[in-house]
Amino acid sequence: MERVPILKIGDILLVSIQLDMSDQTAVALQEDLAERIVDTGCHGVIIDITALDIVDSFVGRMLSTIASISKVLDAETVVVGMRPAVAITLVELGLSLNGIRTALNVERGMELIAAAHDDGFDDELENEPDAETATP
Repeated sequence: MERVPILKIGDILLVSIQLDMSDQTAVALQEDLAERIVDTGCHGVIIDITALDIVDSFVGRMLSTIASISKVLDAETVVVGMRPAVAITLVELGLSLNGIRTALNVERGMELIAAAHDDGFDDELENEPDAETATP
């Protein structure tokens, strides 16, 4: 069974899908990615599907499941490199890819993750009481 490589780039994991996804490969990717998110503490996952010419409902569900797993583990998911034909197919299949943001390329995907992480971090800071203004 082939495995999909997962590369760490700073605070982001990059998954580049270069092969047709079988059920076994998809399950292995989900498990491998979940382990890498926990092991590295990364807050972002970029899934590069540039090499995919065709996406079916199986691949769409797999992407949604990966995004859900990543979200539970505190990592934002961005799918990059989607070809127009793939986007059209996903819409025609009625797959909305909930929880997944998209970007045209890896660079833009990294920017989206950085912005999402910064926004979440700022929200956490705003919710903490200030030591000087907190009442006992």
